[in-house]
Amino acid sequence: MRPIRPRLAVVATGVLLVSGCAGLGTTSDDRSPTPAPQGSEPSSTSPSSSPTTKPTPEVDRDAPTTWGPTFGELEDARALVSGWTPAQLAGGVIVGRFHGTDPAEPARMVREMHLAGVSVTGDNVADHDQVVAMTTAIADAAAADGRDVPPVIGVDQEGGYVSHLRGVATDFPHFQSAGLAIQSDARLGRRVTRAAALTTGLELRDLGFTWVFAPVADVTVGAADPTIGARSPSMDPKVASQAVGAAVKGYDDAGIVSTVKHFPGHGTATADSHDTLPLVDSTLAEIEAHDLPPFDSAIRHAAPAVMLSHLDLTSIAPGVPASMAPEVYDLLRDDLGFEGVTITDSLGMGAVGGRPKPALQALAAGADLLLMPVDTAVTHQIVVDAIESGEISRDRVEEAAARVVAVQAWQARVAAERPVPPDVVEKARAASADLESAAY
Repeated sequence: MRPIRPRLAVVATGVLLVSGCAGLGTTSDDRSPTPAPQGSEPSSTSPSSSPTTKPTPEVDRDAPTTWGPTFGELEDARALVSGWTPAQLAGGVIVGRFHGTDPAEPARMVREMHLAGVSVTGDNVADHDQVVAMTTAIADAAAADGRDVPPVIGVDQEGGYVSHLRGVATDFPHFQSAGLAIQSDARLGRRVTRAAALTTGLELRDLGFTWVFAPVADVTVGAADPTIGARSPSMDPKVASQAVGAAVKGYDDAGIVSTVKHFPGHGTATADSHDTLPLVDSTLAEIEAHDLPPFDSAIRHAAPAVMLSHLDLTSIAPGVPASMAPEVYDLLRDDLGFEGVTITDSLGMGAVGGRPKPALQALAAGADLLLMPVDTAVTHQIVVDAIESGEISRDRVEEAAARVVAVQAWQARVAAERPVPPDVVEKARAASADLESAAY
């Protein structure tokens, strides 16, 4: 498999081998961020290349990784999870689902199962005060469980019809509007897209959320695409790449964890993964040209998290959902250079229904977070048992949990530095209107 682009940095051992990455994701709307320079090893003919004399590079704890947290935050997270029990580790890689609107229920789950967090859907939402009470209870439960970083409290709030806080948070147009605005005027389009993401993120933070399951990076093929459609920014990979990059920067500015989805691209699927496992027979070259550019853009703009799709990619891992295929995680990490948090699409979807232990399959393949298993308690026990029996290596689960802790430390730090303005609702409404005006 040919590389899409060079790796940005090497962090597998937690050691910073390159410098100059501090500016990632902080450039203006009209400039692409410059990837960090590649590290270089000493020549094999140099005396200093001897394994016994080669100095160990120092870790710059304050330098940012390519996905947000500092190397110090990642190192501290690894040290923390190394002392966790199997029950804590299993919880630390699960984002649970719950039923009803009682704030006590998700709080109980987070506290008793040590969950990384929960996903909130429209069925869990009643009104503004109930949402704030719920997110507060979840955060308090994580603190009562002894955690110093906030939990994952996530929601699908893409704009358009996939907005689970309808009536509570500001309505934004479909993400397709971002692509249309960029097509009309690239500079203005990127600016209003970034502002929409910024104000969405700030408003979500004001309600107590720490994650948003957006932006959609899928490049739709139009009418044949029954699942994504107007959720996609564009049918043009170049336009979609600009929209996704601007959105990621806006969410980063807001201090909320964005989730670029659905890797490696759901826009060509002609079946709905909520119901069945779609077959995508695109060649690898076609996937690289059509589907990957927006994800590459997101990674270059310091995306902290990427969601894996439930697709049967016949040219990469035939017969296996992408979310459970090591080859797909390799494509994301080794070829595109992504080093942040990987999260599955909901494990309650029809595409993966009936598979034996889907959570373990995804975790073993490379997922860091398991989103919304059908039964959170049963899945938690399955992962605990697998860790204790050696069915899955403790190292793999620690690696996953550490990334989650590190990104939550980043979220807490950035949020503390950037308080939500008192007029956030007015700003969000204005940003929504500006995006719609620029698009139409």
